[in-house]
Amino acid sequence: MTAQTDTTGSVTTVYKVSGMSCGHCEGAVSGELSQLSGVSSVTAVASTGEVTVVSTAPLDDEAVRAAVDEAGFELAGRA
Repeated sequence: MTAQTDTTGSVTTVYKVSGMSCGHCEGAVSGELSQLSGVSSVTAVASTGEVTVVSTAPLDDEAVRAAVDEAGFELAGRA
């Protein structure tokens, strides 16, 4: 269930988010997650429901869940 990779200086984690259906949805989720401390990039893909987050350290799942909730979607877990 976890898709997390550590590379020098960064951690890449793929999350599953339910409810995204368009580019606006992708932007809303990306915008909220980008505000989390340590996040350097976010790529959301509505068609797959996958959100790839690159950060300087592993993120707190509850912080990610809260950010996704704030965007109006539901965190289904890690891909």
